[in-house]
Amino acid sequence: MTQVHPTALIDPKAELDASVSVGPYTIIGPHVRVGAGTTIGAHCVIEGRTTIGRDNRIFQFSSLGAVPQDKKYAGEPTELVIGDRNVIREFCTFNLGVPGAGGITRVGSDNWIMAYTHIAHDCRVDNHTTLANNTTLAGHVHLADWVTIGGLTGIHQFVSIGAHAMVGFASAVSQDVPPFMLVDGNPLAVRGFNVVGLRRRDFSAARLAAVKQMHRLLYRQGKTLEEARAGINALVAGAPEAAEDVALMERFLSNSTRGIAR
Repeated sequence: MTQVHPTALIDPKAELDASVSVGPYTIIGPHVRVGAGTTIGAHCVIEGRTTIGRDNRIFQFSSLGAVPQDKKYAGEPTELVIGDRNVIREFCTFNLGVPGAGGITRVGSDNWIMAYTHIAHDCRVDNHTTLANNTTLAGHVHLADWVTIGGLTGIHQFVSIGAHAMVGFASAVSQDVPPFMLVDGNPLAVRGFNVVGLRRRDFSAARLAAVKQMHRLLYRQGKTLEEARAGINALVAGAPEAAEDVALMERFLSNSTRGIAR
């Protein structure tokens, strides 16, 4: 049977796998579904149309699936969807989506989300990210795979941060951050590329060299963005091993709506 503390309040309509554990004084609403192996700590509130996958560890005092902080929201049936094997630490707040923008806030799998993190409506957090304490995501933010965000960082609505990028402590992010880059500060500045993170993910010397060259083209040679993009696309001829990395960068630059941090 599901391990539910006697002081927890679980709506009879909620769907919890038999292996789910629920701590004292936690409240779970009628439209919540929780997958196998997930543990939910004390004093959590999980409400709304919230789906939580397998083997997550949700610490005490978190609020998941509350209505979005958007004055236009009028009770529409929007969602929060959380994947598998995430660690969600104390006092985190993840909100439902809003209509007109997909209506779904998504958190992927294998993310390490530290205390007091806020994920607003219609955000998309992909996989293997690390969000340090007090990371704040405004609405419609997208964090791609392997992004790392330093503590006390605020991210403006509609900002995208590319795969493998790292944002340093106490930064204000109001423009898109390209993949692989290392940024910090207020105003935000690009400091280099995330060489330590890429080495930890077993990037080869050839791939690291290509990423280094992409950084130089974008930030160190005084080129326009179009000139830099042309140079980046040309890298594939000399570094076929980095073709996917170059394609990732090109897609990001093509789809940027807020302009990249430069």
